[in-house]
Amino acid sequence: MPHKIGFVVVSSSGHEDGFSARELMIHAPTVSGWRSPRFCQFPQEIVLQMVERCRIRKLQLLAHQYMIPSKVEFYISESLPEYFVPYQAERFRRLGYISLCDNEKTGCKARELKSVYVDAVGQFLKLIFHENHVNKYNIYNQVALVAVNIIGDPADFSDESNITSREKLIDHYLGHKSEDPALEGTCTGKSDYISPLDDLAFDMYQDPEVAQIIRKLDERKREAVQKERYDYAKKLKQAIADLQKVGERLGRYEVEKRCAVEKEDYDLAKEKKQQMEQFRSQVYEQLQLHSLVDPEPVRRPSDLPLQPLAHSASPRHQQPVPSLPQEDRAPESQFAEPFLQEKPPAHALGPSQHSTVDLSPRATDLHLKTHLQSVPYDERPLPASRKQPAVALEPEKSDSDVSEAPRGGAAGEPEPLTEKALREAGPAVDVLGESLVAGAYSKTWSYREDALLALYKRLMETPAGTPKEELKSMLRASVFLVRRALRDIVTPVFQASLKLLKMIITQYIPKHKLSKLETAHCVERTIPILLTRTGDSSARLRVIASNFIQEMALFKEVRSLQIIPSYLVQPLKANSSNHLAMSQIGLLARLLKDLGTRGTGFTIDNVMKFSVSSLEHRVYEVRETAVRVILDMYKQHRAFILEYLPPDDNSIRKNVLYKTIFEGFAKIDGRPTEAEIRAQKKAATEEAEKRKKEEIKALQGQLAALKDIQAEAQGKEGPSVEAESQDTQGGKAAPPPAPEVPDNHYLDNLCIFCGERSESFTEEGLDLHYWKQCLMLTRCAHCKQVVEISSLTEHLLTECDKKDGFGKCYRCSEAVLKEELPRHIKTKECNPAKPEKLANRCPLCHENFSPGEEAWKAHLMGPAGCTMNLRKTHVLPKAPVLLPAGKGPATAKSGTSGSKVGSKIPTPKGLSRSSGRTYTKQ
Repeated sequence: MPHKIGFVVVSSSGHEDGFSARELMIHAPTVSGWRSPRFCQFPQEIVLQMVERCRIRKLQLLAHQYMIPSKVEFYISESLPEYFVPYQAERFRRLGYISLCDNEKTGCKARELKSVYVDAVGQFLKLIFHENHVNKYNIYNQVALVAVNIIGDPADFSDESNITSREKLIDHYLGHKSEDPALEGTCTGKSDYISPLDDLAFDMYQDPEVAQIIRKLDERKREAVQKERYDYAKKLKQAIADLQKVGERLGRYEVEKRCAVEKEDYDLAKEKKQQMEQFRSQVYEQLQLHSLVDPEPVRRPSDLPLQPLAHSASPRHQQPVPSLPQEDRAPESQFAEPFLQEKPPAHALGPSQHSTVDLSPRATDLHLKTHLQSVPYDERPLPASRKQPAVALEPEKSDSDVSEAPRGGAAGEPEPLTEKALREAGPAVDVLGESLVAGAYSKTWSYREDALLALYKRLMETPAGTPKEELKSMLRASVFLVRRALRDIVTPVFQASLKLLKMIITQYIPKHKLSKLETAHCVERTIPILLTRTGDSSARLRVIASNFIQEMALFKEVRSLQIIPSYLVQPLKANSSNHLAMSQIGLLARLLKDLGTRGTGFTIDNVMKFSVSSLEHRVYEVRETAVRVILDMYKQHRAFILEYLPPDDNSIRKNVLYKTIFEGFAKIDGRPTEAEIRAQKKAATEEAEKRKKEEIKALQGQLAALKDIQAEAQGKEGPSVEAESQDTQGGKAAPPPAPEVPDNHYLDNLCIFCGERSESFTEEGLDLHYWKQCLMLTRCAHCKQVVEISSLTEHLLTECDKKDGFGKCYRCSEAVLKEELPRHIKTKECNPAKPEKLANRCPLCHENFSPGEEAWKAHLMGPAGCTMNLRKTHVLPKAPVLLPAGKGPATAKSGTSGSKVGSKIPTPKGLSRSSGRTYTKQ
């Protein structure tokens, strides 16, 4: 029958800090799962190794709510060589792929559980994650996987199944019934039946402890069915159903407790813990009352020893243990003991239970990782030491185990130095003595700490008249031991080394009046190690190391040496850890405020080069701190800082960091920022629109008065003129059409470009109109000729006196100065031009609009057209001209709105437009 298959993570292409792929080996409500690095390259890969060669029947993936890959591929492999190279695709056989939903329907608030039924044999499974679905929450373009579950059965059974099927066929013909009749037609009687307890949803929403109880009760229920104890089986079935609700509730409490701890709301966390304990105890009492569990109290995972089977420090309490990795048995005994019938203790297993024991590291790791799946992440047992397999395995020493016994030497004394340690620490042994150095090299952290404190006391008690050479020898031997202790992972030892180092610099050297060379020796030998510790995985050690570096840099004995700033301005390495990068730039920012840039080792040049390079770092916190450093430097040095930054233009401001920097400069200088400028422009535009509407309203009133006067004049002459309708909503009014003009006088008082007719358009009046007023014309800025706006580009390329200095942009098809072409292509004005048949291209506003001759008039003269036509925006509105009776009405033109009132006058057939100021008859 298929069941859940244990696995370990062999490799992954990368992960974000705190979200390793090894998190996938644990199934519990509080697991975080795996996340790819920020802004990673795709595809991402994870390779899993199952505990044995098996036949996979079902794969389950629990996706993240918003870090969702678009596609996941599955590959399988039978076996791999010892030098396993996981990224060679030819070693794997492709099974297929699944596509995941983008989760937009749920607002990225639900997680998708995807189940895939397969039939493949192998031991290695590779998952390939493709590019993520884009959404507003996934700002770093990551993909994630909360959990993965493999269900199958051992591959060896596949051959046995063929034998079994042959046996069944023979039994059928012989009339034998090999199966239990009670199991025929039931789910459990099917060979491909998968238990709901092996489903991923069960573990991800159940309290791990209750899940173990449910599994044990399910085993007892199956045994009861086999023994036909149906009343007891029914009782167990109801208990399992009730326990599933209990487990879900406890799992929810655990998640709420974790959230409270992350928010540092410890009162709420304590309340949730008490609720869990009370609820759990009530449930267990009920189970014991109904004789479903043994009366022995159920042991919580948190109550179990951190290292199972760890013997007492006293030799009297030590018991012989088989040479089996202790984690292989501990999880089973921890949870199975209270609910099963009596078994021999796990530590007293005889030869009948374990005929052979595999102590190879590979097998041990596989067993360890498999069993750890059922234990919550924070409650997993620490791995035992496997350096020297023997009759009894000794656990590694923890930081808090003060009462540990030394593994060598007499009681109360550190073990003697090894040959390698003697060679390495020979000079220190000659100066400080072998017993003190042996304590510093001890495997017991308390001896290491005692040795440093004893050295501290010895240096403090050194008399003032001691010879200089002896003082220097003691100092250098002490620094040697300090360097070793600075790498110690145990916090008390690390703190003792910092205490000793501080005393040497601030008391020992000044007291004995040693030279600055000795101080420089202390700093230069220790600062690289201290900087490395600022990237430690332990947050506490990171803070301690960073604070000490800042404190040491401010020592008067160290400050004048200018050593520490020179280390802090070293460029960040691409492969350095995120914590190390954040600590280094954070230290620089704090020390820069304390020390400044005058004679401290910090200069404008080295600080700005470091900060500008940090703007490209992959970690957001590093980039943000770099921006703060640059702004602090600008407050002090102003113009000198601009030399290290790119010019402030629109293309650079597309980068959010540079936009923040330049807006910060503006605030420091008291200038309005870009956002404030936009707000001012918006207010000015709104005010202009308001004035424009008022002017249009006044103009409409004038046109209405003109219409009344004209109607009265025409009424006196007799003929009636049919009035055209007025469109007041769009701001346009159309007076009655002009009377017909004889052909020989058609061009009198008419602008052939914009179609405006006026009595002031004499020969001189038209020249003035062309030179300053016509909205269809403009003056060339290079040769001062008046040309049509529609042919300005062609003029600059073929006719202008400066035509040799212009080139045609291949992208927007406009005429651009040749030396400006490279910069022009990067600007937003250079948007691609459309073909001439599809659109016209305005050389003023650089916009594409509908094709045709009339479209040019609408674009250049209309209110919603070209915004860069200066003649339209600067010309004053003209008052309508009243003509004597018998003549057509004058064409009134609003220079403010740019709209032409009256009938459209087409370009005369007998005229040709030229790019200059003149026109001729053909």
